[in-house]
Amino acid sequence: MSAAAKPKTAAGAARPANAYVVQPVLKALRVLELVAGKGHEVSLTDVANELKIPKTTTFRYLQTLTEARFLRHDAARDRYGVGPRFRTLAAVDTSLQSLRTIARPVMTELCGKFNETINLAVVADGRVVYVDMIAANRSLRMQARIGEHHPMHSTALGKAILALLPEKERDAILAGPLVEMTSRTVVERPALLHQLRRARERCYAVETEENEDGAMCIGAPIVDNIGYPIAAISISAPKSRMNRDIVASASSALVAGAAAISQGLGGRFPV
Repeated sequence: MSAAAKPKTAAGAARPANAYVVQPVLKALRVLELVAGKGHEVSLTDVANELKIPKTTTFRYLQTLTEARFLRHDAARDRYGVGPRFRTLAAVDTSLQSLRTIARPVMTELCGKFNETINLAVVADGRVVYVDMIAANRSLRMQARIGEHHPMHSTALGKAILALLPEKERDAILAGPLVEMTSRTVVERPALLHQLRRARERCYAVETEENEDGAMCIGAPIVDNIGYPIAAISISAPKSRMNRDIVASASSALVAGAAAISQGLGGRFPV
């Protein structure tokens, strides 16, 4: 067998290049891709013929995707179209793309001015998720990465968002045990609520070594048209580089940047 030849199964069919791929899941995703790409409702026969999958198998994939609400089945016409969960995910992706596009110039300007790492984050499952980042051009910088999840109570990004959340939403996030990321993480509720009140008054939050030893972070909220916090932007740096003058200048610049991003998204700022 040549190096380029693919190994064969007992039935003679070529095995997938990646042995970890779950073939039924892959085929179901191809069904979803086909239906979503059509732009109109399709029948079972349409899908089976185009993908060359037996009708009985295609039917199971379509029904499973419908049950998960990625597809919608019009029983009267026996046609399948895009479902509400697929539309929700597409809308979230579009919103994130818009957020990143509008925030990028502001982040670039802030990074150029302070030469420190600038972060952009949203909330998912009660934690902040870094969705964009411009790293400082210095050897000593912070360790967060795009896609990482951090607690809201220990980050300036999270505190900035928590400060503007409706009380019930905020309390739900803070109801469980609060993890001590470092020895300086504020987990006592009265002290944390005091921090959030200050953050609301100033339109920015500050944390010093609460999420990472040796680090300091300042975060400002990004809001929608009713003042609801949909994201936050922050500057993070080693504590040793953040003197009082830099903190004051960075806080002011962050608030202005958050306001510009909010307004670019149709939001209302200041809150």
